[in-house]
Order: sequence, then C-alpha cells, then structure tokens
Amino acid sequence: MVSGTASPATVAPAPTRWPRPSWLPDAVVVTGYLGLAVLLTSGQWGHPWRLFHQAGDQVLFEWMLAHAAHAVVEGENPLHSTALNAPDGVNLMANTSVLGLGVPLTPVTLLLGSQVAFCVAVVCCLAGTATAWYALLRRRLVDARSAAAVGGLICGFAPGMIAQAGAHLHIAAQFLVPPILALLFRPADRSTWRSGVGLGLLVVWQAFIGEEVLVFLALAAGVLALGWALADRSAARRHAPALFRRLAVAAVVATALLAYPLWFQFRGPQHYTGMAFAAHAFQLDAASFTASARQTVLGDDWLPGLLSPNPTEENSFFGPGLLVLAVVIVIWLWRRPLVRALAACGLVFALLSLGTELRVDGAATGIPGPYRLVAGLPLLDLAVPARFALVCVPVLGVLVALSVDRVRAARPLPAAPGLPVRLLWAGAVAAALLPLAPTPIRVVPVPPVPGFVADGGWRPLVPPGRTVVAVPPVTGAARSPVMLWSARTGIAFSAPGGYFIGPAGPDDPTARWGAPDRPTSVLLRAVAETGVVPELTDADRRRAVEDLRHWRAALVVLGPSTHGDPLRRTVDYLLGPGRPVDGGWVWDVRGSV
Repeated sequence: MVSGTASPATVAPAPTRWPRPSWLPDAVVVTGYLGLAVLLTSGQWGHPWRLFHQAGDQVLFEWMLAHAAHAVVEGENPLHSTALNAPDGVNLMANTSVLGLGVPLTPVTLLLGSQVAFCVAVVCCLAGTATAWYALLRRRLVDARSAAAVGGLICGFAPGMIAQAGAHLHIAAQFLVPPILALLFRPADRSTWRSGVGLGLLVVWQAFIGEEVLVFLALAAGVLALGWALADRSAARRHAPALFRRLAVAAVVATALLAYPLWFQFRGPQHYTGMAFAAHAFQLDAASFTASARQTVLGDDWLPGLLSPNPTEENSFFGPGLLVLAVVIVIWLWRRPLVRALAACGLVFALLSLGTELRVDGAATGIPGPYRLVAGLPLLDLAVPARFALVCVPVLGVLVALSVDRVRAARPLPAAPGLPVRLLWAGAVAAALLPLAPTPIRVVPVPPVPGFVADGGWRPLVPPGRTVVAVPPVTGAARSPVMLWSARTGIAFSAPGGYFIGPAGPDDPTARWGAPDRPTSVLLRAVAETGVVPELTDADRRRAVEDLRHWRAALVVLGPSTHGDPLRRTVDYLLGPGRPVDGGWVWDVRGSV
C-alpha cells in the first residue's frame, strides 16, 4: 500500500446532496413580497383604534367586508343593505362593495373582525399583485428569476399602489390584471373556448372587486394591442383571429353573469346618476412624475400635497431615476415590438392623468390637457384622471424586468468578463428604485366604539325593525361613527346615515354623499363640526321627533367625540336628559317615537 493513501474499505462515503426543490426560489420571492406587505401595514396590527391616514375610506371598506360576511352567513342580498341609510338602504352594487374580496375573506372577518380583514385584504392586494406580475413575467416574458422579481416588486409596491392601498381596496386589488392579460394575449392554440370562459370568469370577479380597474384594464389592453399591432403587423394578423374568438366567448360569459348585477346597479333601489364629486378636478401635476411620494424614504408632506389632489392619489411620483432608466430602456430595446407598445401605452396614460388643464409645480398653465379629448365619452366622463397614471406602474415594471433579463442573458464582452456590466446595470436599477422604497402606511387615532355598543348593551332596547341612531346621524363625506360601530359589531344593527354614494332624494337620482339631509341631522352635524350649540326652539324638538320617527329609531347614542359636551347638551334639549353608559350617552326614544 502506498503511504498516505487510504484503503477503499476505509474511504468515507460522499455526503448525499438532496436536490433543491424547483419551487423554492419562487417561494422565497413570494415570501419576500408578503413580508414587505405585512411590514407596510404594521401600524395597525394589534392596534384596534388606529386607522390608516384616510380613516373615512378605511371605515367604508371595513363596513363592506363586514357586510359581505354578514350576507354570506345570513343569506341576504349582497347587492343592497338597509343596515345603513335606514329605512331606505344603500345600493351596494353602485358603491365600492368589493364583494370579490369580502366573500373570500368571510372566515377572516367572522373570526377576527373587520379591521383584521381589512389589513389582510391590503396585504393580499399588494403582495398578490406583485406575485401575479412575477408569475406572468416569469412564464411569458423573461428567463431570469431576478428580472421577474424586480418587475413584480415595482408593479406591486410602486408609490401609487401604496397610496391607494391605505384607502382604496378596489384600486389596490390588481392581482387579477396579469392573469386577465395572460389569457387575453395567449398565443394561438386549440383551447380558445376554455381560455375564453376563463377570461370571462376573471372579468366577472374583477367587476365584483372594482369596476374602475376593469375599465382602465380594458383601455390599456386596447392601447397596448393597437401599439403592438402597429409595431408587428404580421404577428398581429396571425394572432388576431384567436384573440377575437376568446373575446367573444368571454363577452358571452361575462354578460350572462353580470346582467342582473349591472341592472341592479343602474336601475335598482337607491341607484343614482352622475358622481357625488367633481371627478375631473382630481388630476396630477406634471412635476409629480419626478417627485417623491409621502410614503417613501425620501418623501415629505409638502411637495406631494402641492402636486397631487390628496394623499391617496399620488399615483405617479416615480422619481427622476426610474423615468430616465425607462427612457434608456426604450431606446436600447426599441427594436422589440413589445417595448414600443409599452412605451406608447405608458405615454398615453401619463398624459391623460394630467387632466383637462396642464399644471406644473402647482400652478395652472392654461394649456388644455389631453384628457379634454376623451372627457365626454361614456365611462370616461366618470373617471378620476389622476388614476390613469396607475397604468404606468406595470409598464415601468415590465420594462425594467425586460432590461434586467437582457443584461443577464447578454454574452460577456471580450474586453470585460461580463460581471462588471451586470453590476453596473444592477447599480443603475437599484439607484432608480431605492428612493422609491416604501415606508409603513401612516396611521391616525380613531375614537373607540362605545362599550355599550360593542358589548351589546343596546340589544334589549332595540326591537326588530328599529334602529340605533348615532350622533351625528349624517356626516356627508366625513368620517361616519355609526359605520365604524356597525362594521366592528358585524352589522349587528340598522342605522341611518353612513358614508356612501346615493340619490339626492326619492325623486332626484342625482348622486350625493350620504343620506339626504334632514333638519336634525344638519343641526347635529353643525354642532359636531363647530362645537357651538345654537339657540334651540320647540320647533327643533318637533322636527327631531319627526326625523327619529322617519329613521324608526329606538336609541340615540353619543360616543367619544371632539365636541362631545355640546352635542350632549343639544340632544338633551331635543329629547330630554340622556343617561351615561359605557363609552358615551344614550337616549331611549322608544316611547316618544
């Protein structure tokens, strides 16, 4: 035996290496998206009396989620409810009822409450949108997993998505957009029928999440298809027949399933016409595209407030780095028809978001905006121009993903080993994206639900068919206390008022925020806003009884309020002395109404 060698019998066997599961890298990416979404919503986990900064909108969607769960359990009509705006009720199909989110989240809502359900919905919207775009990019457009991961990150967590997620679930929920596009632009095959049915079902689901996103998707898909057809006419002629067949099948499926809900929306009880606010006034400043949003590491409150209509509509704010990077990518990859189509689509919707008059750095220029060309068209006349910029989010995400994939697939240059080129491009992408890194969504305190309401102390005092009236009963577009009470108690009682869009009156379908005004609701709202008790008369007392009779009231409840004492004194004069309860005051009006 040669010295220094071991006998075959004594050689240790090589350790067995288990192959890494193919799904593991994808799971890591999706877990990263979920972790980031949970981090961004961390301000509310475990804090029941905190809401995201646009508190009124969160109250609205908490109520919608609670209503969906209540309708599933009780077997009620999910398109209408008399739990708000009693006795007339609310046409929920004509409001942002997000049944497509609320019904699947029913177990969460029933077990953990409306606030947890809302936070789970926000996490699903952000991480789900990022994951859906990651899957589409990975399967159809890029080979490198890192390229798809970066693209999904942009699509799910861009500043506009974070701004919308804190308030507007129906806008932030874009996880169905990639699968709809995947089926719509699927390569020609023999499964036209199956693809068309799947496309129709996804369209129906999206309609029950948010019709606005569906309209934007249809417009963007049309512009993208037109741009692609102009860039590659031969490919368009090959794929057009299959695309139109799928669209025809999808249209039949969607029309059959949405016919009644859409009739209910536009002709059912409490339907309305027009909008309750001037949608055209919500437009973006041209300078917003290179600015930093509030919810980013470089953001502040001053500049975004100047360049956007409100904190939830910061839908552009891409920063100069990402826009310069996008221009470089378009020039570099211009020969690809998809890149040309994406560039055209992004430019069209960026221009539309500027509204009817161009504004720069907060100043009106007098120059007509491109939106004027389409502002009178059906559906578009009700659209919020600022939201058109959200179409630019996936456009930029896909462009960046294509560029990262191209760099990774490129052959190393003879003079360089290739790694420096990749590092340089990775550095450019990082430099463009890091200033857009989102920060946790800001929260604000909210008055807690009175213990008398939360613990069910009202139940023995409210007969069937009677209501609980919160003070003030109608708040217009402001935060509605009764809506939060109703959501947090699982739609346990009916009440007048609420935060919704409905008709101005029984004979006037013009849209307005909240229920039609009644004398007592106007009076109490003024006291709640100013803290000033006006001079009251016997006529005010008689009108209060008439209004309570209209509302079918059993109890009037005052919870924690900024001007709680003036409100209590006002109601005492109108109805007689109230009695203190856990968390507020109550007036039993069963005998007087």
